[in-house]
Amino acid sequence: MENLQERLVQYLEKIVIERNPYYASAGHLFVREYIRSHLAKFGEVITHEFEVNGNKHQNLILEIAAKDGKQRSPIIIGAHYDSVAGCVGADDNGSGVAVLLEFAEHLSTHPVKYPIRLVAFDMEEYGLLGSDAYAKKLKDEKQKLRLMISLEMLGYCDRDSQQYPAGLGKLYPNTGDFIGLIGNISTIPDLIHFQHHLKPIVPCEWLPAGWRGLAIPSTRLSDHAPFWDAGYNALMVTDTAFMRNPHYHQSSDRIETLDLEFLTNVCQGLITGITNLS
Repeated sequence: MENLQERLVQYLEKIVIERNPYYASAGHLFVREYIRSHLAKFGEVITHEFEVNGNKHQNLILEIAAKDGKQRSPIIIGAHYDSVAGCVGADDNGSGVAVLLEFAEHLSTHPVKYPIRLVAFDMEEYGLLGSDAYAKKLKDEKQKLRLMISLEMLGYCDRDSQQYPAGLGKLYPNTGDFIGLIGNISTIPDLIHFQHHLKPIVPCEWLPAGWRGLAIPSTRLSDHAPFWDAGYNALMVTDTAFMRNPHYHQSSDRIETLDLEFLTNVCQGLITGITNLS
């Protein structure tokens, strides 16, 4: 576990810089190419290019074959690498990208039942534009997916308080020391599965969001939402963002505010859950 935490910190130290595509374009380019070079250690990196207001942006994709080589519907695991202006984005979403990079390291040498497609999304902070373009492409091509998992802010704990959307506070803990799983109704078996594998090492709560999350809009604030809209099974793994983390979208969202043990446990639990998916 110590080595895992050390690797996550090494990733964070590279990617936790200002990386807004418009206001910190040099940092944005550096982080994108760092992600590309890391993924390229484990296979061909596919670039999915999309356009926003005449500017070209890139999602980066690494495909890892199933352990038996069979062509099952893949699991997409994604995290966005852009940040808001004026923010180095340690939790949002350096933490998710760090775990994505670790998945490339682990799953390429320990393949699982399903083909894995790791995707680093761009332009999440401007309206989920990278994931929306990619989900629409898959739908247009009639590609099937086993599941899409969005890694969205995985490293912040508040053991004193936790906020919720209206009406949910009585159903969940009042301390922000858990990792949250939010999926559409059809993912309930997967939500239960991942909670089972996470809970031995990190507290975990799950929420099924009906009607593509439209009843609770805050459940749609990451790259899983376009996959919900395209009709795919998708879930978000999250520390609940602004409902817990006071540094959300602030210049203070820095590595020193993260709980690295919590982040490491989330990463380890997710690896176990993915490894044991039926």
